[in-house]
Amino acid sequence: MTNHSKHRFFSGDVDWLTVLLWFSLCIIGWFNIHAAVFDADSPSLFNLDTNYGKQSIYIFSAMVIAVAILIVDAKFYSSFSPILYGITILLLITVLIVGRNVGGNQAWIPIGSFRLQPSEFAKLATCLLLARYLSSQSTKSPTLKNLFLGAVIILLPVMLVMMQPDTGSALAFFSLVFVFYREGYISGPWMLFGALAILLFVLALAFTSWMVILLLAIISGLAVYYFRKKIKIIINIAILFVISAVYVFCVDFAYNNILQSHQRDRISLILGQMDDPKGIGYQLNQSKIAIGSGQFWGKGYLHGTQTKYNFVPDQSTDFIFCTIGEEWGFLGCMVVIGIYLTLLLRIVNIAERQRTSFARIYAYGVACILFFHFAINIGMTIGIVPIIGIPLPFISYGGSSLWSFTMLLFIMLKFDSNRKGIV
Repeated sequence: MTNHSKHRFFSGDVDWLTVLLWFSLCIIGWFNIHAAVFDADSPSLFNLDTNYGKQSIYIFSAMVIAVAILIVDAKFYSSFSPILYGITILLLITVLIVGRNVGGNQAWIPIGSFRLQPSEFAKLATCLLLARYLSSQSTKSPTLKNLFLGAVIILLPVMLVMMQPDTGSALAFFSLVFVFYREGYISGPWMLFGALAILLFVLALAFTSWMVILLLAIISGLAVYYFRKKIKIIINIAILFVISAVYVFCVDFAYNNILQSHQRDRISLILGQMDDPKGIGYQLNQSKIAIGSGQFWGKGYLHGTQTKYNFVPDQSTDFIFCTIGEEWGFLGCMVVIGIYLTLLLRIVNIAERQRTSFARIYAYGVACILFFHFAINIGMTIGIVPIIGIPLPFISYGGSSLWSFTMLLFIMLKFDSNRKGIV
């Protein structure tokens, strides 16, 4: 490594706009955690007996991690990605044996007063190994074998995370399907087919299986009439109808026999099939009240009544967006969402300017993971998606999530700063 490359990260090669966006989200998170769990007897932002005091340590250590990542040779992350992946798999197995159960999920390994959540770091390791594997196939035409082996890299941690069980974290891995699409392993029609499968999934949950199958039969009948002179197309329509009908029954079976009762209740709540504002729907109801009460300008910093009197559970973690909505209003929400969208667009721009397929694939993995967390977390708080318990990147309280998201982002920035070389 030359002397120039050792100090490259101090030069203009680092995308400082992305760094600024990252730091802005960290500070926004810190102040809103302070507001969410404010203690008048311990008002200092640096009081280590409080969550906001601990978050200040997490942010400072995240900055140290960020600098360390930029110092390390970029080739390290590619070369050691299998080892990092193996370590996280071992941690995911370990948490099933010695992990601490919190809220029904055995997802944390206690280390003194700190709790390590391996599933957060597994997303990073999976992105790195997936990038290494797919980039090693970049000179070849995409094949089903490549797609299958790439899927195995994703599904192994997914299965271990589901055993905790932590459905939210497990679902985040599936966002990496867009990486396969970008690299040509999945075509546009198949992505459309996947979107239709999701739509059919929602319909199967919202209505009875026989109602959905009747709808499919009507649509299939109309399609057969339209293509009545084309036998091959009619056969394909019939096959698709049978597959769809089986899929609907599988969804119904999974809903009733695999999902836990509280997960079924949350889905029913979102679909309007039940109303339980004092029971399973309490958290969502209070969340929407908190956000709505902020109106346009918000109530002001530390003046949120819903926040101050602890009406919203988990408000410093998964529901931190409620604090932003109540105290900073619609305007504050739009600023935060604007920062996230700017960051995501910046990541995509960085991905497209990479000179190596490894760096490009990894950057798209980062974009997928961050977008999933951003969209689903905010969707949870406003009631448009079921509550699956995932943090808002860089803003929610917690060391594991902040460090893992920081590592995700800054490894990408290291690749970008080194893009004139070979990763």
